[in-house]
Order: sequence, then C-alpha cells, then structure tokens
Amino acid sequence: MLHSSKTLRTFVTQPYSPSAVTTVDQKKYPKLTIVTPSYNQQQYLERTILSVLNQHYPNLEYFIMDGGSTDGSLEIIKKYEPYLAGWVSEKDGGQTDAINKGFRRATGDYVAFQNSDDVFAPDALNRLAEAWRKTPDSDVFFGDLYIMDEDDVILEEMRAPTFCVECQIYEGMQVFNQSLFIRRDRLTQFGLLDESLRFVIDYEIVTRLGVQPGINFRHVNGFWGGFRVQPDAKSSTIASTVGLQEHKLVKSKYQPLLKSSLGKSFWERYCRLRKLVAFVLQGEFGYVWHRIRLNKPKQ
Repeated sequence: MLHSSKTLRTFVTQPYSPSAVTTVDQKKYPKLTIVTPSYNQQQYLERTILSVLNQHYPNLEYFIMDGGSTDGSLEIIKKYEPYLAGWVSEKDGGQTDAINKGFRRATGDYVAFQNSDDVFAPDALNRLAEAWRKTPDSDVFFGDLYIMDEDDVILEEMRAPTFCVECQIYEGMQVFNQSLFIRRDRLTQFGLLDESLRFVIDYEIVTRLGVQPGINFRHVNGFWGGFRVQPDAKSSTIASTVGLQEHKLVKSKYQPLLKSSLGKSFWERYCRLRKLVAFVLQGEFGYVWHRIRLNKPKQ
C-alpha cells in the first residue's frame, strides 16, 4: 500500500480518538508490545506516539522509556498516559538500555521498538496481524520503509526482499527496524539487544537471530514504518565512524556461523541479483529503474 506524504502526515498528526476502537476477537490479533525510547525529542515525540495509537490496534501494549528529558517531552507523555501500558522518565544507559527496560516489562507475543523521531505507517499493525493469521509460526515479521524528512514528507521508498542471512552479513541490513517485530519468546531464548552497542543494535539482533537454526523470517509487502532524516538524529552524526566499526564487529562475530562455504565475492553478487529479480517479478519496474539510477557510479 503506497501512502502519499499528505496521508502519512495526516496519520501522525491527527488527534487520537479512543472511541474509534471497536470490540473485536482478540484471538485474531497477536498481542504486540511497542517500546519507544526517548530523550529530548519533543519536536517529534508526539508524532511517534500518534503513529502507534492511531493504528487502533485492539491488542496493544505500549511503553515509553524516557531518559530524563528536560525539553517538554514529559508533558507530551503525560498527555497520552491513559493509553500507555507504562512509562518512566529517569536517567538510563542510553537507547539500548531504555529499549531493553521496556522489553523486560513486555507481555506481548511480538515486540518492536520505534524511536522517538520515527513513525509507523497507516495500518502497519493490522497488516502484521493479517500475516500472522496466515503464518502464526513466524518468528520475525518485517515490512518496507519510507525515508522522510522533518515535516513527514516522503523522500524515498525502501523495499525489502525476503530475508537471507548471508546477504544480511555480506551486504548489510536486510530488515528495517522501523518495520520490524520479533517474537518475544525468541528474545527470551537468545537474549535482548546488545547493550555494548550504540548504533547497530538492530543489525546485531537480526543477524543473531538469522544465524540460529529454525528461526522463521516473514517479509510482508507494504510500508510499515518511516525513518526520519533530521539534523540531530544519532545516525546522522557519528554513524559513519563508530557505527561502521560496530557493524564490522558484528559481521566478524557471526560470519563464522554461516553454513555456506561460498565466499564474499559470490554472496555480494548474488545479493544484488536477487533483489533485482525479486522486484522485477513483483512488477516493480519503476522502483528497479530508480534504484539502478540512484546507485549508478557518478562520472
């Protein structure tokens, strides 16, 4: 489902109306726990919250874990307190620590985290529930992603192919954390987010799960989330240094666990080709041509 920038902005700014929630059979909807870590993100936080609550998902548990904001964020959180499963505002060990605090309180079948400057797209949670009803044994669900600016204008579309752990390691992140849900039992089994990392926690947990035998990943077509490009974003400032170093550490840790004997050269070529073939078979010719032009080396 393609949403225009106007539709996305309307969705993340329209006032929440709890009366819009109707009585449904909750057995048809897996319980979803969403955690938002936040620290001094007053400018964007309310839009993140509304992108969760305006889903009107009938089996939702939503936590906000604030790191002790001083910019007016607490007033926003308190405004929505009646609709939250819980919230705190206290000094923490950073983003990863805050998310894990929320995950430890979670009781949902699946968990996700949405940063306080990113958003969910309209109908994302219901699309997950539809996919779950078809494949309830899936451990990881993920969708596609919008790149947007400070004013919720869509700048780019990022479509994900089916998950391939070799491509996850040799090519890079195959899953967007803004559109990612993980079965909570799997985090109990294999551990929460790695608190030694600051910038690639999503890459690490997806890779860690990906190398485990029997983990079922399910990509669902459709845009589930939006990643905001904004000047103060952590990933915009120092990801090119520490983030790259952490990425290399994660790659070197899990690469030896791959069962394939084929090397880097094969997998890098294969990963590029499989994306091309997958999107062509889906009829996404415009998207394929756009990505080819975007990635074409400049003269």
